[in-house]
Amino acid sequence: MGVVRSEFIKITSLRSTVGLLLSIVVIGIGVSVLLALTMYDAGLPETPTVGFMLDQVTIGTVLFGQLIAGVLGALVISGEYSSGSIQTTLIAVPSRLTVLGAKAAVVFGTVTGAGLVAAFGSWAVTYPMFAGYGLDIGLREPGVLLALVGTAVYIGLTAVLGLGVGTLLRSVAASVATVISIILLLPLVLSVLPASQVVRNIHLLTMSKAGDAMSSSAADGTGFVDLVDGFVSPGAGWIVAAVWAAVLLVLGGIRFTRRDT
Repeated sequence: MGVVRSEFIKITSLRSTVGLLLSIVVIGIGVSVLLALTMYDAGLPETPTVGFMLDQVTIGTVLFGQLIAGVLGALVISGEYSSGSIQTTLIAVPSRLTVLGAKAAVVFGTVTGAGLVAAFGSWAVTYPMFAGYGLDIGLREPGVLLALVGTAVYIGLTAVLGLGVGTLLRSVAASVATVISIILLLPLVLSVLPASQVVRNIHLLTMSKAGDAMSSSAADGTGFVDLVDGFVSPGAGWIVAAVWAAVLLVLGGIRFTRRDT
């Protein structure tokens, strides 16, 4: 617990980290409010659904939050390598896996916390607006609470993914570029490739697709995963995102324990 506390103090004492955490909240809520304000002019759906409202509420946190969280996670350790402070950290705590585990716990916890504030804040602020449009969908509606929690957990896992990339590459520029490529560019590349079942299946297993699933209502589709219709359930999204984060963290951990600073 002492190592976790030390990492928490270290991470939250950096202005850049605090700024990124605040930006997740501000941008997440701000985008949802903007969408709610412009919804009437944009045209309301004839039959409002839970899924439609959730898209408006969570899109800011998912779309922008995933990039911010991934970059934050990468900077947590690549920044230490860049400044040379990683050596001081390892002198204080020689067990590298303990250090990495503490960083992962703090990064996941702080980013998920920011995600919870952003997701539930977006819902709370826009709920009266949507109710005025006839979209009176509360937290007790099926899938709403899970989607809001899933949104927060997703960006927390994205931060852990970024931490894994940063541990693996150690370079700030390379880590940030790789995180953005995984989250943003990979789905874009797959979307422009010649359509095939293999490409569609790979697209379903991308990190960003998992985020879309985790922030959606289970009522948007049927089954756990539908490869034909391209549907990923929230539960499947949780698994895919967790696997992405775990694999990259493990790869980073392997290099962290086998390579000198």
